[in-house]
Amino acid sequence: MSVQHRTLAAGRWFELTLMEQMANVGSEVERAIQRRREGDTVQHQRAVERALELLELTIADVKNRKRLREICRVREALADYFCGENQYGYTDEAWHNYFFAFAYAARTQPRYRSRRSRPANAQQ
Repeated sequence: MSVQHRTLAAGRWFELTLMEQMANVGSEVERAIQRRREGDTVQHQRAVERALELLELTIADVKNRKRLREICRVREALADYFCGENQYGYTDEAWHNYFFAFAYAARTQPRYRSRRSRPANAQQ
């Protein structure tokens, strides 16, 4: 598997919060699910690889060490869902619901709002 997120792997990924990291993983999972529904196996496989790569970067991030057990379980279940026999019985909807919570949290956390919702003419 080649590195597909070169700028993120170079360090930008580690500046993101765990919520932002997991929301980005969720975006790739959503793409993988959508491409599978469309029957595009090449793009489906690429999206799965990107999602797993982002999870590996999340696992490597030292600030996430207290959440390592959950992140590793997500990686295991996700790999089983897309590449294995789905022994855990996950569904597209279950993955959507799981990652939606991170996307919502990433969009509503104070750091995100202060960075993006400041009016253009506001004093810094």
